[in-house]
Amino acid sequence: MITSVAVIVLPGLSPFEFGVVCEVFALDRSGLGVGLPAFDFRVCTPEPGLLPTSAGFSVSVEHDLSAARGVDLLVMAPFHTASPPPQPVIDLLRETDARGGRILSVCEGALTLAAAGILDGRRATTHWMHSQRMAADFPLIEVDENVLYVEDGNIITSAGTAAGIDACLHLIRSEFGTKAASAIARGMVVPPHREGGQLQFIDRPVHAPGDAGMGPLLSWMSGHLTQDLGVAELADRMHMSERNFARRFKAETGATPAAWVVSQRLLRARSLLEDTEASVDEVARLSGFGQAVLLRHHFQRALGTSPAAYRRLFRGRERTNRSAAGAL
Repeated sequence: MITSVAVIVLPGLSPFEFGVVCEVFALDRSGLGVGLPAFDFRVCTPEPGLLPTSAGFSVSVEHDLSAARGVDLLVMAPFHTASPPPQPVIDLLRETDARGGRILSVCEGALTLAAAGILDGRRATTHWMHSQRMAADFPLIEVDENVLYVEDGNIITSAGTAAGIDACLHLIRSEFGTKAASAIARGMVVPPHREGGQLQFIDRPVHAPGDAGMGPLLSWMSGHLTQDLGVAELADRMHMSERNFARRFKAETGATPAAWVVSQRLLRARSLLEDTEASVDEVARLSGFGQAVLLRHHFQRALGTSPAAYRRLFRGRERTNRSAAGAL
């Protein structure tokens, strides 16, 4: 279980992405009752002191890189300078990877991981503005610019800017469960899970719920997951042809209607498995899959496990978290 987190910052630090990491891991949410610990959070840099950011102000960093050794999660924050990453940072990333420590990069922080050689032979992503350069400079990396984040073994890389939120929430969800990730997302006023990838953001603005476009429909779909959400019915609701609807839906969400619905039903099922005593058959019905066999199929395909095994895993983590909290 992740209890200690260190984020590496360098001159030219990008404040927004850094703030995302601080928002998720630096705040004490141990009193929310969702199994989150008060993370031992540290901000580190090779030479402590005032660190200039890319936004024209500086931040004071107290810890050198020694404070980041041995942590459960090491985060590489993005920085905007022409200088290459310092060798001590490269060495720390390699050491952390060698011992199997979790590593997370936000935005173009993945370029530093690439420079350290720890992404060779792995799939990874970064901001779409830098993805082609990363693929050209580091041909041993399988660069996927069509996703919000990639988890490959012990390393998670995230795409541009706000995708860092998605990656952090994914990590929280994997470690502590859907309830914990949803609690953080509610506090940040962001969705606990976004389907799709970066391509939707390159040529057009994001449509949030309540805006023009698919936003209102997505909100309605989220509240009616047990209904038939086929393309014909959805296109009719939007007064569009099926072909035009499918094209517009994927352009705005990055996913097909069917894939988006399955992802939301899986989130609902995971929450029910974690938080209720409902049988697998009942979870399948309440989440919109209808039959347990379909629930099991999509669970295995998306998560590599069964609903029953998933429930046992997170019930076990919940007991472990309660025991750890009682020992504090």
